[in-house]
Amino acid sequence: MISRMTRCDQAHIGLWIAVILKTEEYDEGSSMTTRNTILLLLLSLSVAGLVRPMSRPANQESQLPPVYVPPGRQIYKEYCAACHGADARGNGPVARSLRKRPSDLTALAKRHGGTFPEEYVSNVLRFGLGFSTHGSSEMPVWGPIFQYEEHYNEAAVLQRIKNLCEYLESIQRD
Repeated sequence: MISRMTRCDQAHIGLWIAVILKTEEYDEGSSMTTRNTILLLLLSLSVAGLVRPMSRPANQESQLPPVYVPPGRQIYKEYCAACHGADARGNGPVARSLRKRPSDLTALAKRHGGTFPEEYVSNVLRFGLGFSTHGSSEMPVWGPIFQYEEHYNEAAVLQRIKNLCEYLESIQRD
């Protein structure tokens, strides 16, 4: 396929044609054949430069570096531990300055009938509390923050939340 000529390509071609025409004005002894040959050569080179393969390699997706999404434990340490504590029991260093103590995240399954509430936790992370039974409204809504950090790559945001949920599920206690 032929790709479109860029302004830069047009400028280069125009510059070379202008140089040739100006040279012809000062070089009275040149023949018309030399001028035509050079113009034909430039035109050929410009067209040849425009013909570029537009097809992509079949494995291009595998050649692109994957988006790095940190493991859940790391996400927890960076975003949650300040309030919920290193042990996730609601006793982080910031907890004392909050109006209401952060939730004990190791007891989520216990508070939800013995099953880890993945959908509930995902929704709280993405959209906020919506109601005060989770804890105080002082908890940030992480969805928009993750979207910004992942350059609005929805798949990466979902993977972040999934990784965090998997980590929280792994630290549940009876």
